[in-house]
Parts: sequence; structure tokens; C-alpha cells
Amino acid sequence: MVQVDSKGRIVLPKKLRERLGIVPGTEVDIREENGKAVVEPEPEPEQVIDRMERLVGETGAESDLKPLDDVAPSARRHREAVDRGAREDSR
Repeated sequence: MVQVDSKGRIVLPKKLRERLGIVPGTEVDIREENGKAVVEPEPEPEQVIDRMERLVGETGAESDLKPLDDVAPSARRHREAVDRGAREDSR
């Protein structure tokens, strides 16, 4: 059994850390699910990029997009931010 200290910290048992691949410096997501605390290691950046690329590929061709005049302002800002990021990455 693990105890919570006065600052709210816990120590994950070594065997659990090893099974989950949690090493010093690993970022974790802590959230509540159905009244329980869930600790999950954040995915590696490469995994996030792979997932994003897969999702982008599944959304269809750029020609399927509505003209910017026909979308909500928040969608327009998001699309413009994505376009800026793509241009910066291609440099």
C-alpha cells in the first residue's frame, strides 16, 4: 500500500514503474476516471506525430475543405494556425 505525503505526492512501486516504462523525467497524465485516479505515461513525441499524421490522412484532401469564409471564426483561426505551423516546419 502506498501513502500520500503532506504535499500530495505518492511513490509508484518500482515493479509498476518498470512495467509502464516510467523512468525519472517521464511525463505522466493524471486524471480522474469513475472516481479513481489514473496515472498514464504521456506518449512519446513520435507516437503523437504518427497519430496526427494518420488522422490528417483520414480527414480527406485539402480540396474537401470549406472556403475560410464559410467556417466559424474559431475554425478559421485554428486552420490559419495549422497553416502557419506547416509553413514554419517546412523551412
